[in-house]
Amino acid sequence: MNNLLTQKIGYYFQLLRWNKPSGRLILLIPAGWSLWLTPKAPPSLFVLGIITLGGLFVSGAGCIANDIWDRKFDKKVIRTKERPLANDKVSLKTAWILLILMLFFSLLIVLWIPTESRNLCLQLATLSLPFILLYPSAKRWFKYPQLILSICWGFSVLIPWAASESSLAGGVTLLFCWLATIFWTFGFDTVYAMADEIEDKVIGLNSSAISLGKKSIKTVSFCYFLTCSFLAIAAFKANLGLIFWPFWLTTTLGMQREVFLLSSRSKGIKTSVLHFSNQVRIGSLLLLGMIFSKLI
Repeated sequence: MNNLLTQKIGYYFQLLRWNKPSGRLILLIPAGWSLWLTPKAPPSLFVLGIITLGGLFVSGAGCIANDIWDRKFDKKVIRTKERPLANDKVSLKTAWILLILMLFFSLLIVLWIPTESRNLCLQLATLSLPFILLYPSAKRWFKYPQLILSICWGFSVLIPWAASESSLAGGVTLLFCWLATIFWTFGFDTVYAMADEIEDKVIGLNSSAISLGKKSIKTVSFCYFLTCSFLAIAAFKANLGLIFWPFWLTTTLGMQREVFLLSSRSKGIKTSVLHFSNQVRIGSLLLLGMIFSKLI
């Protein structure tokens, strides 16, 4: 009985992707950029805590919604055929229950936000929900579904800022942090889509990797260039100290190195996953530079 329960919990964690921390971190990193660029930085432990929990619940909801939409297609793709819904380890009814629970917990997190920030955060969370639930279907009708995901990721900048500052009057700093997140997300998710490019073409699904074709790698490089340029503007306007800039230079060069390595490797699951994991490390290094700049 205990073994069966443990196995079931394991399948639920797989459905939520909580067994893959890289996917959770890459959402929380832009939230960290936002919090550490605010005038009130460093953020309180309470704000850090609710943003982290909110990120876990929202990303869990997004992953379940994705698997509900794609459960039939996932069976036909090597990378996804072992997902719990695709291989019938979790029922569709259970998936819907978990999705509703994740959305409910996400709402609770917003309601815990201090009163002066709560209404704005609730409005932003409500605005983000259609994009989160719509994204999984976008690959059926939109040539660049990664752009929808980028918009979803953009809310991971707006909501933390609103929670900390009780407004979106962040000027250049907030705008360019948001833009940096948009382009970074489009870049790394385009690379991630390369893993499924051949199978997606057969099935008839869209992705930016397919739509861009041979221009994919150059586009990713340009996205990363814009990411680092926009974060430099945001950091300058936020008056980050000199200690930040060596981190920024290292990550700027690191992102372009990752693009260069893409050109020298064959496309496939391992290449895309490695690139994705390295973007987590690079984004974390940028965040570390911001933290040091505010604390030292």
